[in-house]
Amino acid sequence: MMPSFSDRLAEAVRRTSPLCVGIDPRWESLPKSIREPHGSTNLANIAAAFEQFGLRVLELVRPFAGVVKPQSAFFELIGPPGMEALQRLLIRAKEMGFVTILDAKRGDIASTATAYADAAFAGLTIGERSLPVWDADSLTINPYLGRDAVEPFLTAARAAGRGAFVLVRTSNPGAGLFQDLVCDGRPLYRHVAEAVAGWNASTLGACGLGDVGAVAGATHPRELEELRLAMPDVWLLVPGYGAQGGTAEDVKVAYRADGLGAVVNSSRGISFPFKPDDPAWETKIVDAARKASDELRP
Repeated sequence: MMPSFSDRLAEAVRRTSPLCVGIDPRWESLPKSIREPHGSTNLANIAAAFEQFGLRVLELVRPFAGVVKPQSAFFELIGPPGMEALQRLLIRAKEMGFVTILDAKRGDIASTATAYADAAFAGLTIGERSLPVWDADSLTINPYLGRDAVEPFLTAARAAGRGAFVLVRTSNPGAGLFQDLVCDGRPLYRHVAEAVAGWNASTLGACGLGDVGAVAGATHPRELEELRLAMPDVWLLVPGYGAQGGTAEDVKVAYRADGLGAVVNSSRGISFPFKPDDPAWETKIVDAARKASDELRP
């Protein structure tokens, strides 16, 4: 029997570090040594460059991170060839032993939510056969539409042995516009956190954490510490470390006493710590990943 999502995530963190590497390819930021052979005359060429770069990033960061988070938007931007590149990147990441988080921030209701969830996890089912699509280990989801928007994702994740990360307190500057609104004496994000803790409670693995996680940004360290205390059994996906200004000290309040409980994402800081014409771009990625891994260890 395959271990639960939470236990697979715990094993990945123990094996390497809490570092999660975000893969957000941007054409203008790619190394020239990758851009120039492919060219930008059509979407297929750009997708091939994205895929080559993404696969190389996986190889370079493998010793330092057990979790990767491709952002679907950057692949969707280049149409069908980009989606195929994303699919192959996810397949290869799993073959290499990474736990994968598909960052798509889905949020819808009823059959639409079920279709999004099935695409992310088990795939299209026809008769007794399932045809995988993204086959990701986990997916980011938006809870704004309420429980009936979240439940199809949780049901699909549970059936496929996968996980979900629900947006709770995000790292962007405008997050407080809605998330900090006070309702019944508490900010809205605390109500969402309470719901996430409830959805997670029945999914605890051997590591003591469950399969329903929460997104909580490093750029709000006080709230991050508050959410760790409020959701002791919930994995936290922590964006905002590195390029967005969050520090290693800011994020360590997200760990439990056993060193588990959080995966800390860095995208630009790991994937693009170089200028496009830098011939040593691979070394720069390795150095950035090593540094982040070292300073993020509990």
